[in-house]
Amino acid sequence: MGQLVAVTEKPSSTPGVVRFEINRTLSGQGHERFRSILDAHGNTPSDELARRLFGTGQVASVHVYANIITVDLEKGYDSAGLADLVRDLHTYWKPGVKPPSPEELQHGEPADAVASGGESGGESGGESGGESGGESGGVELSAEAQKVPSHLLERGRAARAKWNSR
Repeated sequence: MGQLVAVTEKPSSTPGVVRFEINRTLSGQGHERFRSILDAHGNTPSDELARRLFGTGQVASVHVYANIITVDLEKGYDSAGLADLVRDLHTYWKPGVKPPSPEELQHGEPADAVASGGESGGESGGESGGESGGESGGVELSAEAQKVPSHLLERGRAARAKWNSR
């Protein structure tokens, strides 16, 4: 699952340097340089890709500009397998890997917070309970509603109440 990135590998005129052109931008219009894995400390797609590339042991440095990734290879290594790392950057599920549960996806939010989010919006949820079909005033949530973070449920209830008040 996830989206594969279309990758075109292009050799450089400089030995030991390879360039990847992809079908989406990673850095916007900014240049991002990674001279070691320590430089890839953020949470951006460029940082994640740099960490994965450095993890192979084949890469000396990485430069990302929009949809162009320039990789400086370590001496004695080639680019074998690096295009696959770039292609799988946005793939979050592979065969044989168990997908995360809804609780794991909520990043530390307790499981009962989803249910309590429904109770805190009981007044506005009660007004629109008949229209939504699945909500019974916020006391009991459907299986689908339990997968939605509580702040999004509350925002949806408030928007429905505002719409119904017109």
